[in-house]
Amino acid sequence: MRKIKKVLLALGMAAGLAALSACSAPAEDETKPLDLTLSSTISMASEAVLQQVTAATEADVDQLIADSEEADSAFAVEAYTTWKNVMSDTGSYVKVESSDVSLVDDEYVCEMVAQFENRLVDCSIYYDKNTSAATSISISPRYTTGERLSKAGMNTLIGMGTVFIVLIFISLLISCFKYINQWEKKMAEKHAPASPAPASVPAAPAVPEEEELTDDLELVAVITAAIAASTGASADGLVVRSIRRAPASKWKRV
Repeated sequence: MRKIKKVLLALGMAAGLAALSACSAPAEDETKPLDLTLSSTISMASEAVLQQVTAATEADVDQLIADSEEADSAFAVEAYTTWKNVMSDTGSYVKVESSDVSLVDDEYVCEMVAQFENRLVDCSIYYDKNTSAATSISISPRYTTGERLSKAGMNTLIGMGTVFIVLIFISLLISCFKYINQWEKKMAEKHAPASPAPASVPAAPAVPEEEELTDDLELVAVITAAIAASTGASADGLVVRSIRRAPASKWKRV
């Protein structure tokens, strides 16, 4: 809680110094350069804010963000959150190499190039022209071309990998549809009512087959002659249509 009070005190001092300088100087026009005194005051205040924010360590930055939210300080929340995101790449704060103050629309902008342990960092702090209160901050580390290409390649790899994983998952899901259909059919057959057995149809009586004698003309002629001789009738008036074999028992009785 003490650290958040220090930050708020530093912001208050910056706002107070900027307000005093603005009161002692005539109103600045956007097209004219800023007064040297006002520019120096804003630069000093911005450097103090940057030192205070970057002094937060990884162990206590989350607590500082929570304290800033509790104190309803939107600028402090943004400052500590921004610093948390880049602190692993920048290392510890060393010094401010250069500072430039300008008036953009209704805001004073202090653009600083600061030297950190690992690399140079571009930092910009915005102040409201009317209230001289700090409204926003940006902290942007300068990465080398190799680091940028490496990050771009990693982002591309992660993006493409995610897309391929999703496509593989969808293809596997689609391939499982046939098993789902088979399972549904089995469940439907299992719960379907049993169909009644078809009624048995009685077999048709067997029709005795008659012997075809067309292939045995000699036998027919002999039988016809024998019948004509035994009856005394003419053989021309007899027609043998079929011949059936009599059981052997009947011949024995004769």
